[in-house]
Amino acid sequence: MTVILYLLAVSLVFGAGGLAIFLWSLRSGQYDDMEGAANRILFDEDR
Repeated sequence: MTVILYLLAVSLVFGAGGLAIFLWSLRSGQYDDMEGAANRILFDEDR
């Protein structure tokens, strides 16, 4: 029975860590320009 409690605690810690990393990536602007990177790969523009 104690193993289930340990696994529950570990899964809550991992879930909170994943949520924290996701929120950090939102705040740092990782998802701002979803189309720009895809277009830069496809088109070769010499400037």
